[in-house]
Amino acid sequence: MDKTKVFSALAILAGMIFIGIMIPRAVSVNRSYERIVNVKGLCEREVKADRAIWPIQYKAVGNDLASVYQEFAAKGEAVRAFLTKGGVSAEEISESSPVLTDKLAQEYSSNRTFRYVAKGVITVCSSDVDKVLALMGDQSVLFKKGIAPENDWGNQPEFLFVGLNDIKPEMVEEATKNAREVAEKFAKDSGSKLGKIKTASQGTFSIEPRDSNTPYIKKVRVVNLVTYYLSK
Repeated sequence: MDKTKVFSALAILAGMIFIGIMIPRAVSVNRSYERIVNVKGLCEREVKADRAIWPIQYKAVGNDLASVYQEFAAKGEAVRAFLTKGGVSAEEISESSPVLTDKLAQEYSSNRTFRYVAKGVITVCSSDVDKVLALMGDQSVLFKKGIAPENDWGNQPEFLFVGLNDIKPEMVEEATKNAREVAEKFAKDSGSKLGKIKTASQGTFSIEPRDSNTPYIKKVRVVNLVTYYLSK
């Protein structure tokens, strides 16, 4: 037999043996990297609202248009004076266009005790939440002047937290740290070692009132999803 052919056959055989040995090892290594754990990292904080929006709705009713207008103007002026005295600046006050309703002109109106109803809304938008809360608690000043602010479904006070970007980095870091603690506990309980992060995704931030009685206290929440490798 030709020696060249013999050496070629031996080389091929050796290569096949080598591949046969390495494939199981490669599969074993690959499977070890497939051992993962998915965990969630939570971070919650309570923060105070940093912006208050307070719509004050007032109205005047009557059968004489001129008298209704006069009363309506006087009430609007009283509301503005109340706010100004309470420290609200002109830049923090906005006023919607007044709405006048003629009940007699409404064919299907069942309430015609008064013919004319004039409504207006003066809105306070301020970053001084404590100031607005103090004024809201002092509305008896308006009551004594015959002004009963109405807060229907479209004119409810709102308290917002707009400073989310200031606390985002810290909250994301804390949520990721919490996720790692959960993963380490899982790895320990399963007799494994925690490896590197395979994937990670930041959850959406949610901002909600802490409870219905203190809408100016907000609960900020974020959940991070993290996948870790596990090894024996």
